[in-house]
Amino acid sequence: MKFLMISSFLPSALNFRGKLLEAVQRQGFAIHILAPDLQEFPEELKQLQALGYQVHEIPMQRTGTNPVSDLKTLKAMYRLIASIQPDYVLSYTIKPVIYGTLAAWLAKTPHRFALITGLGYAFQNIELGKRSLFQKMVHGLYAQALKHAEKVFFQNPDDLKLFQEMQLLDAQKPAVVVNGSGVNVQDFEVMPLPLNAQNEIKASFLLIARLLGDKGVREYAQAAAIIKAQHPEAEFHLVGWIDDNPSAISAQELQRWTADKTLNYWGRLSDVRPAIAASSVYVLPSYREGTPRTVLEAMAMGRAVITADAPGCRETVVNGDNGYLTAVKSVDDLVQAMQRLIENPERIAAMGQRSREIALNKYDVHQVNKHMMTEMGML
Repeated sequence: MKFLMISSFLPSALNFRGKLLEAVQRQGFAIHILAPDLQEFPEELKQLQALGYQVHEIPMQRTGTNPVSDLKTLKAMYRLIASIQPDYVLSYTIKPVIYGTLAAWLAKTPHRFALITGLGYAFQNIELGKRSLFQKMVHGLYAQALKHAEKVFFQNPDDLKLFQEMQLLDAQKPAVVVNGSGVNVQDFEVMPLPLNAQNEIKASFLLIARLLGDKGVREYAQAAAIIKAQHPEAEFHLVGWIDDNPSAISAQELQRWTADKTLNYWGRLSDVRPAIAASSVYVLPSYREGTPRTVLEAMAMGRAVITADAPGCRETVVNGDNGYLTAVKSVDDLVQAMQRLIENPERIAAMGQRSREIALNKYDVHQVNKHMMTEMGML
């Protein structure tokens, strides 16, 4: 039996789906992975191959919709899938879901599954009732591809509802909501909260994200500037990188935030645990997520969370229990939530403890993977 995973970014196959691949392999499946740009990730490629997985390169532009380029991607996927002849295919992120599902259908793969991990740029501002030509094209491709999936996984109920309302997913199509990608609670253990010179819990905030406008990075920087004017001892950490996404912040913005010491920028980290350990509160003011993995990692390490009352984010926080929910795009709400924790540091510890409990009970990666494999008929 063969299991094929299609990814648009090789490191995510290891970091976000690694435990799932291990669990599938333990069931006796040979593992195959399709992904682009393998030469850019020699370390991840080596690690995946050392686990006995066969990794195949496909031509794919992660962003943009060049019809000629995307047709090449579809053809390459079809040829490889027809050659591998997998029994199961699981695709995630936009292009793998669209072209991978279509290619697997054309290659007559028996079991085809799609995982919607988040909606991203193609769904930005659609609540305003205006869709760009690009968005209409992507949505149409989603609808065609998902017709040919055996079952579709979502990481929050809002995304499932939206796909059904927009008629991208037939109401009769089997769909399942899972608790994100899960988190390995053994790897992300509770760490002591950082203390200040007075041996009190330090007001130290952290955001980890691709540096995009829709991750709430600008709102975080604005809130940090306001808080630091009143509490200069407060720390605001930022981990992430600028990519070629249309909503990316500019290098000049980032330079300005670091130059005036509003934010302490760590750059891109392969291991985020040191940054989480240096913080007492995790902040993610994102406009929309699947289920944010960084929030789950911070929760597993015993951190209070401030996040937006937005799809995918709101599932991770019980307001007032393990953190606070704030209105989407509201700097004022962010500031108020931060001030509450600065003025009541004992809440940081109590909320962090609750975060760990929720991570154990709801988001353990092994529970999430068991749910997915059961739904795929592999257990």
